[in-house]
Amino acid sequence: MGYTLAQKIIKQHLVSGDMTPGTEIGLKIDQTLTQDATGTMAYLQFEALGISRVKTEKSVAYIDHNTLQTGFENADDHRYIQTVAKKHGITFSRPGNGICHQLHLERFGKPGKTLIGSDSHTPTAGGIGMLAMGAGGLDVAVAMGGGAYYIPMPKMVKVRLNGRLRSWVSAKDIILEVLRLLTVKGGVGKIIEYGGEGISGLSVPQRATICNMGAELGASTSIFPSDDVTLAFLKAQNREADWVEILPDGDAKYDETIEINLCELEPLAAKPHMPDNVDTVKNIGPIKVDQVCIGSCTNSSLLDLMRVATILRGNKVHPNVSLSIAPGSKQVFTMIARNGALADLIAAGARILECACGPCIGMGQSPNSSGVSLRTFNRNFEGRSGTADAKVYLVSPETAAASAITGVLTDPRGLGSEPDIRLPETFLINDNMFELPADEETAKKLDVVRGPNIKPFPLNVALPESIEAKCLLKVGDNITTDHIMPAGSKILPYRSNIPKISTFCFVRCDPDFPERAQKEGKGIIVGGANYGQGSSREHAALAPLYLGVKAVVAKSFARIHYANLVNNGILPLIFQNPDDYDKIHFEDELALPYVHKEVEAGAQTVTLLNKTTGDAILTRCDISDRQRDMLLAGGLINYTKQQNA
Repeated sequence: MGYTLAQKIIKQHLVSGDMTPGTEIGLKIDQTLTQDATGTMAYLQFEALGISRVKTEKSVAYIDHNTLQTGFENADDHRYIQTVAKKHGITFSRPGNGICHQLHLERFGKPGKTLIGSDSHTPTAGGIGMLAMGAGGLDVAVAMGGGAYYIPMPKMVKVRLNGRLRSWVSAKDIILEVLRLLTVKGGVGKIIEYGGEGISGLSVPQRATICNMGAELGASTSIFPSDDVTLAFLKAQNREADWVEILPDGDAKYDETIEINLCELEPLAAKPHMPDNVDTVKNIGPIKVDQVCIGSCTNSSLLDLMRVATILRGNKVHPNVSLSIAPGSKQVFTMIARNGALADLIAAGARILECACGPCIGMGQSPNSSGVSLRTFNRNFEGRSGTADAKVYLVSPETAAASAITGVLTDPRGLGSEPDIRLPETFLINDNMFELPADEETAKKLDVVRGPNIKPFPLNVALPESIEAKCLLKVGDNITTDHIMPAGSKILPYRSNIPKISTFCFVRCDPDFPERAQKEGKGIIVGGANYGQGSSREHAALAPLYLGVKAVVAKSFARIHYANLVNNGILPLIFQNPDDYDKIHFEDELALPYVHKEVEAGAQTVTLLNKTTGDAILTRCDISDRQRDMLLAGGLINYTKQQNA
């Protein structure tokens, strides 16, 4: 039996385990990336490992999230990352250079290589045939030190794209259709592989858009073959030598196959407040629009902005609409400046933002109260925009541009003939905002600069014999890491200060949670299905750890957050009977009386007692032997130190 595309790359990088779905495998990691919202913590953790030099083929530290500098905190974090990168062998991307995923696609990603990044949208690089996965910062730190990256072996899903897209229908509409079919939980434990005749008509930026939003499926990653389309893109980036052809075997077996006829797709939108709440633009109708934001790592490529500029050329943004546009990289920004597209955007009334994530993470451009915001981004979780009652819709750049002109949600198919815009044969290449690390001898003499906002990260203690604590919080299904640890301009500056950022933990669910948790000193959280979906942000585990959370009991977990909890020594427990969720109430007294013995013995069942009601509830802890030892030690840092000793 042949191998799928992803299985081929996994097989080449397998260092432990076997490729049986659901069992733990360890992978050699070729490349890593970080961004500044998660990077500071990842590099503090890397320093704690005591390794002087990264051991990967390429590690890059990008500055793209915390670029709104209203105080010293973000600038201090940037300086810390810049100096730690110079000392330890990491390439540094300066603020203004662009968004990590767009830049990595342009300048560093290689077909057939493995990449993990401390950002959940790292699978963007699957657009050029990389096995690229989001991970917690601690996992990235270990990989930089030469350690393997461990995941449950995923199942393989083939999405066969047939036919060709019709006019004004784009790659964003393809991934929205996949989300409509599979939902935000449909990709958990799976790799999504794209194939079929339809992929030949999709450029690398279009493929990257699809892989980028595969994160919203909960998938381990998404990937396209490395073919002639990939070669053309890398050749245009003067990286033809990085290309290798990678195709699935003809007799490869998939666990699931989904067929999508591109000829039948029409412009789609994800309605508030979830990326899988998808309907056609036509069905939603011409609702009034207050704001349009174009950009993010999903849709900020040269191809996207050229199409937007063509639509806006000679038109004017509606007087009731605020339109902002953020190019994905300095390369994109410079090229639209030189070819006149930028002038078209400015003339139409667009507000041009720097090459950064910006509004996608609530870092500026929050909409007006109760406002409707159309965004070409990847997430529309409630409150993520920075405005609690905003209604955010996810749309394609074409739909966004058309709606900015009319002032209402508009199907772009009414614009007339679609412009024929193709990628250039040669991109403008200027890497002067990448700083290379110092050589090993010079690095020994360099100091790492730490500002006053950078605090030590919390460490857990070894798992006790038993745990007794209150249910400090009970939440429902699809709780995201934005609910647990919000982003935004008021909160992100404290990413390197866990004591301060913990004061915002869960405030979107319960404003009193941080104070209550501090007062109690310990607690257990109860959640519904798909707990921890969304961003890979490790702070969604670090802040609860600082506040004394000992365990999270849920119906099911998102992959990255589950791993982050284990990495930090917090027990992730799954109800064996989901109906037992109803047997626990807020502030019930809970106990895990045999937890150390049960975990140490490798027992699948962990006993949970509700001392308030007298109920005995069975939970399971789905962990590998390695994760068991990590939990017993109190997390990955403690475990690694024990192994080194």
